[in-house]
Amino acid sequence: MKILLFGKNGQVGWELQRSLAPLGELVALDADSRELCGDFTDLDGLVRTIRAVAPEVIVNAAAHTAVDKAESEPELARAINALAPEVLAQEAKRGNAWLIHYSTDYVFDGSGDKPWRETDPTAPLSVYGKTKLEGEQLIRQTNCRHLIFRTSWVYGTRGGNFAKTMLRLAQERDSLTVVNDQIGAPTGADLLADVTAHAIRAALQRPELSGLYHMVAAGETSWHGYAGFVIDFARRTGMSLKAAPDAIQAVPSGAFPLPARRPLNSRLDTAKLQSAFGLNLPVWQNGVARMLTEILDEQP
Repeated sequence: MKILLFGKNGQVGWELQRSLAPLGELVALDADSRELCGDFTDLDGLVRTIRAVAPEVIVNAAAHTAVDKAESEPELARAINALAPEVLAQEAKRGNAWLIHYSTDYVFDGSGDKPWRETDPTAPLSVYGKTKLEGEQLIRQTNCRHLIFRTSWVYGTRGGNFAKTMLRLAQERDSLTVVNDQIGAPTGADLLADVTAHAIRAALQRPELSGLYHMVAAGETSWHGYAGFVIDFARRTGMSLKAAPDAIQAVPSGAFPLPARRPLNSRLDTAKLQSAFGLNLPVWQNGVARMLTEILDEQP
């Protein structure tokens, strides 16, 4: 089996290179790839690349994820998050391939306190959310075989993330201020990658699994709770920090005005995913603890 992966150097793409490699021949591209086109602003180049590789599975881990920046460059965000995925879907349909695509909780307005189901009405608050929703819709309209995974609060050990930022600030300051009215589940890129590989194997055997799924770690917390977990874990493992867990001030989102509105309720119901693919998703604390262990082991 030949798999074509776009966005190989992002947090999820990096982990997908590991999880997808055992499934078959993997061709992994990024925006600056030379011989083949991985640039999502070059739609014709994407068509040529897919036809040259002729994959059985196309995995799209590329996206315009700079949420605030998207507000000032909506056309670029739309090209990357909607128009390019449509091209991937059209070519998947043409080549009888599967398309695996990632979307976001930002397609919802964040109201209420119940986990969102795949069938709930969407109402994005930002350019990022609107373009990601359009991407989903354009993919479905092609009638290609697809798996669309909505996720949220994604982190990876590689590159920057919320936990690393909190640890750095806790080393520099006696107290921190973190929002407590946004609720979700921190979800590791490694978990997303492993579930994706499992789902691909299942879908190849059962085409009726094609569709939209929510994929996040189990449980829920606020960014304030997330920060407290990170700092408490680091202190218990011997890291020297100025700020203690009880020195984290909880504030509403309005304390940090940003160009793009964030949904307050980012809970996603994963019952459909777990039932369809026979999965048990671990609690978010397990993945964060593992990530922190890796980060702290690298400390001098």
